[in-house]
Amino acid sequence: MDGRPAAWGAPVAVPAGALLQVGAAVAGVRAYVAVSGGVAVEPVLGSRATDLLSGLGPAPLADGTVLPLGVPAGPPARVDGVPRPRPPAELVLRVVPGPRADWFTAGALRDLATRAYRVSSASNRIGLRTEGPALERARTGELPSEGMVLGAVQVPPDGRPVVFLADHPTTGGYPVIAVVRAADLPAAAQAVPGTPVRFVPVRRR
Repeated sequence: MDGRPAAWGAPVAVPAGALLQVGAAVAGVRAYVAVSGGVAVEPVLGSRATDLLSGLGPAPLADGTVLPLGVPAGPPARVDGVPRPRPPAELVLRVVPGPRADWFTAGALRDLATRAYRVSSASNRIGLRTEGPALERARTGELPSEGMVLGAVQVPPDGRPVVFLADHPTTGGYPVIAVVRAADLPAAAQAVPGTPVRFVPVRRR
């Protein structure tokens, strides 16, 4: 702020007219800035966020955008320290079988659990795309669109798994071979391109 470094994960008082600079991520791929009182834009379906996929919510930020802020909730709470997670050297994703696992060959299910994948540079907040062996289908044709959940592992026609993240669509027409445990998704959201990915089958709880 105003040329001085600010502590990570700690509240900082920003006076009127101060310049807050947020640079490129040095660990992981995303950073977040929170404001006491929130951003005072009209909510859409209970949210004030921008959904780039659907176009819902306020317009994306651009040079010169002015964000109206809400009334501060009060002084920040005191905390001893905020853990600073590091992006994983290897992304281990625990998965349970998906509703369309039967659309794939036994060899494809084995490959998902044993073969090496990497995070693709085409990944974004919609999904973590992977590079690696293509998963062979046991059935041809396409599904009608059906509901999708956070962490769904969808397999498009190229056969490379895609893990749905925070901005995923509500429906999809490609078969879901597995679903990632919720506890593993924050690491997936910060995994940099080229990170090794390993899918580990686990039992349903």
